[in-house]
Amino acid sequence: MTVFASCTRTAMSQRISPLPPLNCLQAFEAAARRRSFTQAAAELNLTQSAVSRQIKRLEECLGRPLFTRDALSVTLTPAGERYFELVQGLLRQLASGTAELTRRQGSLQLTLASSPTVASMWLTRRLPELKKACPQLDIRILTAEDPRRLDASEFDLALYYLLPGEREPEGVNIRPVFGPERVIALCSEAYLQQNGPIGEPQQMLKQHTLLELEDHYHDWLTWRDWFAGIEQPWHTPAHTLKANSYLLLMQAALAGQGITLGWERLLEPYLSEGALVQALPESMPSQGYLCLLEPSHRHTSVAARQFMRWLLPQ
Repeated sequence: MTVFASCTRTAMSQRISPLPPLNCLQAFEAAARRRSFTQAAAELNLTQSAVSRQIKRLEECLGRPLFTRDALSVTLTPAGERYFELVQGLLRQLASGTAELTRRQGSLQLTLASSPTVASMWLTRRLPELKKACPQLDIRILTAEDPRRLDASEFDLALYYLLPGEREPEGVNIRPVFGPERVIALCSEAYLQQNGPIGEPQQMLKQHTLLELEDHYHDWLTWRDWFAGIEQPWHTPAHTLKANSYLLLMQAALAGQGITLGWERLLEPYLSEGALVQALPESMPSQGYLCLLEPSHRHTSVAARQFMRWLLPQ
């Protein structure tokens, strides 16, 4: 026992070395994963030159190149590939361990990940019902546009619209929250009062302002597709307001700036309150489904089980 204790004290007192410059590892992992210094810089909110300097410092410390560089791209060297696997695995372990430690002991804290649109237009509107049903839950909402860019250690559950056939997020179990719903044309009552009623789809194209989304994450929800879905001819609308955020378009619709497309179930609170109205009776079935994502690598927490019991029967 004495020998063991002595060895333990010696091990604890020894410095861990050699270590690379630790602040450079995140830049290396991002650049290696994305195969791009530019994309790594955007992800880390750094300049490209800062990422390049950090990786160069790491290469100098290791005494070998980790990337081959040319005018168009960067490629990992064989040593870089091996080091990337090691660094990514260790950073993921560190992130998972940090997430576990930051959860307050004895609380029912639940981190819900979601897109900004689902979080603001649907989830936050349902929080009063959730708090009434599960008053002990402590909710934290994490927003990210693309679920494939989330690490499963960052959240307990996630809510996202997913399109059948597209690449699914890795490391999660997926189940639908509700099935197909109608995609409808929506505007505010104030817009109709100012611009007059809409008799049919072609009149909408000729006389009204369409709110158009320019966002590759949601390019399956377009006015052109909607007109094809209701079997109506399409031509360029007379007036448009474009944005790369669906949330911004919804705010514009609520403010009476034009007509947008929306999921009926997602926006049901706004329809029931009269904040938005259906501009035309025509609709098309949605291609995407609101889905619940649960990390598959760990046990379901008590807080997550309570949330699922509340959500899924609805």
